[in-house]
Amino acid sequence: MTKAFPSIARRLKNIGIKLLKMGTFLITRFIENWKRYFLGDTVDVRPSPSNDIRPFLGGPVLSLGGGGPDVDDAIQWMINQVRGSSNSNSKVNVVVIRTSGNHDYNRLIYAMKGVNFVETLVVSSREEANKSEIFEKVRNADVVFFAGGDQCQYIRNWKDTKLETAVKSVYLKGGGVGGTSAGAMIQSDCVYDACASSEKGIETRDALEDPYRDITFTYNFFNWSNLKGTIVDTHFDRRERMGRIMTFIARQIKDGVSSSVLGIAVSESTSVLVDKNGLVKVMGRGAAYFVLGNHQPEVCEPRKPLTFSNYKIWKVRSGDTFNLRNRPTSGYYLRSVKRGRIDSNPY
Repeated sequence: MTKAFPSIARRLKNIGIKLLKMGTFLITRFIENWKRYFLGDTVDVRPSPSNDIRPFLGGPVLSLGGGGPDVDDAIQWMINQVRGSSNSNSKVNVVVIRTSGNHDYNRLIYAMKGVNFVETLVVSSREEANKSEIFEKVRNADVVFFAGGDQCQYIRNWKDTKLETAVKSVYLKGGGVGGTSAGAMIQSDCVYDACASSEKGIETRDALEDPYRDITFTYNFFNWSNLKGTIVDTHFDRRERMGRIMTFIARQIKDGVSSSVLGIAVSESTSVLVDKNGLVKVMGRGAAYFVLGNHQPEVCEPRKPLTFSNYKIWKVRSGDTFNLRNRPTSGYYLRSVKRGRIDSNPY
């Protein structure tokens, strides 16, 4: 009888190990499926079906955030435009998209007026961006918001995928598309993708000294109708990026992409809001700069400092407007770059 105890103990131990392994396997599979199918966390904010009012969408509209603290009123503006007005009874569904991070936007956006449902999707690979589940979640949204991050990762993981197609469908049906920092930069017609630069990225001094070194662009991503011929930059005042957007503009003209390019440069804690008619309103603590280059640069070559005369710059402060479809013919000031140096304070 006493000899049987070790055998029973071993059997129980083996059973315990098997159960532990099975539990670990099931937990791992659950986590994998959660990541695969839900791709982020979702605050449980779904109301009962009787309160799920599907709106007539009043867009398309865009919200381009300059990075830093978000302009909550700008996100609310986008939601209100899509649902028709600030007093509408309609409610919209919002999807936040990012390649990493958490669900910190969920409670912020759900607390806004007129939001029916908000979900964050962490889409960190092309495989995930081509999942039918992701396509359906995004396609059925009324507002899409891209968190800040790395625009190179966004382009590598999302361009030419089902996710891109779904976002375009939201815009085309009259929805809203917004983003901040890198999430705003990917909205422009030409995107500085930062894929060839160091982790720090290219800033003004290096860009002006050599317009071609480690500076690459991506085209044909979203192609929004009101952002044709534009390039967006963010964190603008704080990081003194006027010289780099001047370089980006010169490159497009020199490389034959376009004969005229408009830079949309957004300061931190500031948003550029674009309504369906192409009318811009600036909202937040800072200003936005609209920088136009419309002639060939005098010097824009590899390993040579940039020379480009007479950029037209409109500084648009918070509360003021700018028309993208009918650009103003006055109200600008001129700045030039000569041998890699801006001739006077461009801000």
